Amino acid sequence: MNIACYNGRMPPLNILYEDAESLIIDKPAGLPVDRPRTGGESLEGRLDDLRFGFARPPVPVHRLDRDTSGCLLLARNPKALRRFGVAFEERQVAKSYLAIVAGDVPSEGEIDLPLAKTSTAEQGWRIVPARSGRPARTRWRLLARSGAQSLLLLLPETGRTHQLRVHLASGLDRPIIGDPVYGAASADGMMLHAWRLHVPRANKPPIDAQAPLPPRFAAHGFGPEALDGLA
Repeated sequence: MNIACYNGRMPPLNILYEDAESLIIDKPAGLPVDRPRTGGESLEGRLDDLRFGFARPPVPVHRLDRDTSGCLLLARNPKALRRFGVAFEERQVAKSYLAIVAGDVPSEGEIDLPLAKTSTAEQGWRIVPARSGRPARTRWRLLARSGAQSLLLLLPETGRTHQLRVHLASGLDRPIIGDPVYGAASADGMMLHAWRLHVPRANKPPIDAQAPLPPRFAAHGFGPEALDGLA
């Protein structure tokens, strides 16, 4: 199912999955989940558009960075929000991301690199590798190459802030193209996309959705055919 929700100001929010307790939207790159302190558009400001007749607006269960597109789960009631939150905390949720990096990489591998938050007056806050940090693990697989760029499937086993961005930049020495913090900004934006989300549920079918590759990936030579063979 793919229902466009449009408020006249921003591009439509495409609904990838919907039932009585949940929604999965395809969050556009550039749209922050939380309302920025400086004001401006945000998903938080558009939640009323996603009621679709329900008494309450849905609430995001997790977060995606402003410049990351793709699958974002929202809960339609407090009970569902608590259950989905537990599923994320207990690592029951399977998340699959797609990223483009410059250069070649091995066919597959795993990054096990603890992460911590740091802040300086010059650079502000960011996430850095640190032996005393929180455990963080990411598996990756090379899907395709186009020129001097590689498309990776990323399977995070933990869910730390900026985990994929830092793991690729520091653990693989391959920053995500367009990453303005851990690499170099690009006019095309950051090439990170939350492609698939799978949420198991007791006594109900699991929630499962895939977000189609956005146009910015095709502009780098990776269209839908790059995902052939992925279940």
